[in-house]
Amino acid sequence: MKRLFFLMLILLALSVSCKKDNTDNDENSMKTVGRDMLFSVMQKWYYWYDLMPTVTKEDYKDPYELLEAMRYKKLDKWSFVADYKEFMAEMEGTFVGHGFRIGVDESGKARIAMIYKRSPLYKEGVRRGWIVKTINGTDIAPIITSGDAAAYNSVIGASTAGVTNVFVFKRPDGTDVTISSAKSTFSVNSVLEYDTLHLASGITGHLVFESFIEPSEAELDTAFAFFNANGVKDMILDLRYNTGGYLYIAQELASYIAGNERKGSTFAELSYNDKNQSENIIYPFITTSYPVSSAKMAVITTRSTASASEAVMNGLKPFLNIVSIGDTTNGKPVGMNGYPVGTTYYLWPITFKIVNSSNEGDYFDGIAPSKIASDDITHDFSDRNETCLNAAIQYLETGTFSGKGASSFKRSPQYSEKPSWMNNAFATDKDK
Repeated sequence: MKRLFFLMLILLALSVSCKKDNTDNDENSMKTVGRDMLFSVMQKWYYWYDLMPTVTKEDYKDPYELLEAMRYKKLDKWSFVADYKEFMAEMEGTFVGHGFRIGVDESGKARIAMIYKRSPLYKEGVRRGWIVKTINGTDIAPIITSGDAAAYNSVIGASTAGVTNVFVFKRPDGTDVTISSAKSTFSVNSVLEYDTLHLASGITGHLVFESFIEPSEAELDTAFAFFNANGVKDMILDLRYNTGGYLYIAQELASYIAGNERKGSTFAELSYNDKNQSENIIYPFITTSYPVSSAKMAVITTRSTASASEAVMNGLKPFLNIVSIGDTTNGKPVGMNGYPVGTTYYLWPITFKIVNSSNEGDYFDGIAPSKIASDDITHDFSDRNETCLNAAIQYLETGTFSGKGASSFKRSPQYSEKPSWMNNAFATDKDK
């Protein structure tokens, strides 16, 4: 399998004397190096290289500005340049913040939509569904509803460890609690929850999965060992907040679900531009230690379900009876390779298209759900009264959905502490 990770090391000669001047010179030098490397990469590897605007690279001071000028804006919403260290920390599971996602429910109340288990607020007992009455004395709900990111950031503060906010929550029992919590650095859990549901149709595995990052490998192994030991056959896969990540993790997740009998069959095929057809590569289903071999699967989705998540859904489609519940997905049937510029930048332009074994892809408009349902942030993920989970259970037990469901659908405005570039599928050297 061809190597998908393209590495360029930029070595700089640093002098002990004139440290400030040299630091400034080095920073400017890296901006130029990053810009020039991006220009070369885009010319050769960018999937839409023939549709890019014509630019003069010297007109732009750094790779951030140049990428914005070069990308094919009609389709490409995802190519990005990241700070190298920040990107590596994110994909290794290192997080700085409160560790939550906040949304507004249908009655206009701000609620916790998601929270990581190692976050300070989780340790205080805060869970999905808790009402956020105020933050530092401010009602946050109107700000989230208006989509005013600047106002939200002004209230919540910088993504820096030690920044403290005072929250007034309403618990599920109706009582209020005030919690002063400082943002901190911790490792996230990408598997938010896993359990079994004993349904009329049999034992069903329920997995809430939030991102395809390095720690996911061990977390999925633990979850599917549990599913395998409990005789799970059907699956409810909750990807409502999963914005993507590494393709090799997507391959592993799909392989757990499909079962070892699918080993060697095509899960996904990556197709590069016409300059790089020799790099086209097939990701097969692989052998796993704890296969489930699902007979049926219900997937819960929202507009945040993107890229690697969509690749799992699309890759399993030819082999498995799949229905989806919730909202139309993000619509990203493409992915990227990474190009580090020393330890300063990480360049991630779109470089390939993803299709399944039936050559199906091109879902730029997203994957529409079989059953439209709102993201019910008034209930926790495992609560059977949660709208999407309830619909998934009903389908697995009866083979149908009740009612049209569209009339009560509402898209919940939400703020996440995750970086905006996490709507992606990344191919790395671990995909070899």
